[in-house]
Amino acid sequence: MDAFYASIEQRDNPDLRGKPVAVGGESERGVVAAASYEARKYGVRSAMSGAMARRLCPSLIFTRPRFDAYQEVSRQIRSIFLEYTDLVEPLSLDEAYLDVTENHKQNPSATLIANEIRQRIFETTGLSASAGVSYNKFLAKIASDVNKPNGITVITQDLANDFLEKLAIEKFYGIGKVTAQKMKNLGIHSGLELKTKSKEELLRRFGKAGGWYYHIVRGEDNREVNPNRIRKSIGSEETFKEDYENIEDMKPLLIPLVEDILRHCKKSDNYGKTLTLKAKSADFQLFTRSKTFSKEIKTQEEMLLAAYDLLPSAVEAAKKVRLLGLSVSNLSKEQMIVLSGVQLELPL
Repeated sequence: MDAFYASIEQRDNPDLRGKPVAVGGESERGVVAAASYEARKYGVRSAMSGAMARRLCPSLIFTRPRFDAYQEVSRQIRSIFLEYTDLVEPLSLDEAYLDVTENHKQNPSATLIANEIRQRIFETTGLSASAGVSYNKFLAKIASDVNKPNGITVITQDLANDFLEKLAIEKFYGIGKVTAQKMKNLGIHSGLELKTKSKEELLRRFGKAGGWYYHIVRGEDNREVNPNRIRKSIGSEETFKEDYENIEDMKPLLIPLVEDILRHCKKSDNYGKTLTLKAKSADFQLFTRSKTFSKEIKTQEEMLLAAYDLLPSAVEAAKKVRLLGLSVSNLSKEQMIVLSGVQLELPL
């Protein structure tokens, strides 16, 4: 979907149409969840602080998120997808993979199906969607961002090699800012330059992810579209109204996170052996520390003591902390869940 949250706000409030809109918090601690295309012209982006967004675009209009409305539209869109195929893998409220190799409409053209779905979405919701069509998930994902908003891009097998070689390294799905900069320091600025590196070198420099980079730059991705996902972790986090530097001041802030996690673990009777603490710094850098135990962590005391052990190292790296999060993984049982989307919790 195109600027999903912001587009819904503009649809439902005519006064916002054609104007720069940000969904999220306006304060220094607030975060932009979505920005309209009018706002993006000024450099406003999701995950940016509200204060920074305001500085970039003084005329920016902030709206509070309405997740119930977004989830309802997401359900409408999902129902349209399911008219074409049962193989729908949601990534979030506004994005999904569809495998239409075999489809309910018996239409042999994925491109025609994509355009038909986009039209159905517009007729049903009044919102525009962009689509990427290709022979695997990686290429379809990248293609979906090429002609936004309200566009479609098709990457066939005979076009994939040229497309990937010309693609800037930061445009590769799965290569974030830090990795992109590391690659540029190695002289890798495009897919063509990435392709010159051997699998062994990429594994040596980037670990297991290096093998993934080796294959995707060659258009190789054998992952299936999976309508069910395995739940691999249970977590909780909080963004604070002020930055914290003192470790002792932060310890009490971990208590409600631990309580929240254990409440979910108890409800599902699903506990984990690995605890991960994450700290986000004042400049939005993320630092994580983990510890794995021989048995599941089932008590508040166990989890808190482990979190306290992980905290100093993460704080030392982050300096000033604006967010703390905890999660447990390596769960005692794999919990199969059907995803209907991910709800963001935002400081307002």
